[in-house]
This record gives sequence, structure tokens and C-alpha cells, in this order.
Amino acid sequence: MQSQASPLSTLVAFIIVGVLIVGSGALLLSSRPEPVQITIHPPIPTATPQPTATPSPILVYVTGEVNQPETTVEIAYGSRVVDAINAADGFTDNADKTLVNLAGLLHDGDQVHVPAIINADNNLEHETLPTPSGGVVIYINSATLDELETLPGVGPALAQRILDYRTTNGSFSRLEDLDNVSGIGEAMLNNLRDLISFD
Repeated sequence: MQSQASPLSTLVAFIIVGVLIVGSGALLLSSRPEPVQITIHPPIPTATPQPTATPSPILVYVTGEVNQPETTVEIAYGSRVVDAINAADGFTDNADKTLVNLAGLLHDGDQVHVPAIINADNNLEHETLPTPSGGVVIYINSATLDELETLPGVGPALAQRILDYRTTNGSFSRLEDLDNVSGIGEAMLNNLRDLISFD
């Protein structure tokens, strides 16, 4: 006769099975890998240079021994005397080219005058009008070291500081901007007021 399992043994079996299931679940949870944390480092922002304005064309008055004398010509900013003469259709045969600085830098409102060749036949007096005109005015935003040193009170060291400031900070827009250059004070600004231009 086959013996039947007692209720007590059945209950014990269920408990054992339950303990095994719970233990397996706990073991499974404890063996899960730790989540990976991802850190995103954005790039360091870099300064974007400000756009610079495109200089406007300049007007120059050309007179003397050119093929189109007494002409106002419009040429690009930063042009030279030779560009103005070419815009006036070039020299005449009577032009004294030795008295014209073809490499001279032009500014708005300048006059370029080409003198005539002086000889015994035409008996002309020597013409002394500079090319380009403009007197002693120094264009502070394009002047070279040597040109800056012609200003009163400006020696080689101060001229270099002006160039360095201009390179780092851009063009000067008004007289007061020069006060930011070490070595320039109110007294010097008053001395320079009529001697410099900001074109």
C-alpha cells in the first residue's frame, strides 16, 4: 500500500521552494551592475571677433599735369597717389614725375598736384604744392612709427605704445581715446588736438 504525503511535509516543501525563489531573486538583484553615469563637458566658449566696418571710398582732387586735370576722383580707402593719378588718366608728357611721391597714402579730401617740367623754353617757376596736401596733420589710425614721432612730445617709446594700443584695441575714434595710452595726459591731448586726424 502506497503511503500518502502528510500535510506537514507538503507545507514544508512549499516553504523551501518559496525560500529558494526569494533567495534567487535577491541574489539576482544584488548581482546587477551599477548604472554608468555619463558626464557631458561642453566646450569652453571662445570669443567671437566683432565684425569691422568696411571703409567708405574717398574723394581726392587731382590737378596739374594729368590728362584729366582738375578732376575729383573716387577711389578705395587706403589708396596711394599713383591710384589717384591713374584715375585721372595718367601723367601728361610735361609732368615732372620726380616731384610726386607715388607711394603717398591718400585720405579723404586730399589734393594731388602734378607739377610741370621746368625748362628754359617754358620759363615756369618751381611749383611747391605738396602731393597729397594736408600739411602737418598726422592720421593717427594709419600713421607709422616714424610719422608718430614727428608729433610734439612723442618719442620712440610713446609712439610704439600708441601703435601697440591701436593693434590691441582697434582704431582711435576721438581725441579722448588717446588718453588711454600710458604717457599721454590732458596737456599733450591739447597739444595734439589740431595736429592729428581720425579718418
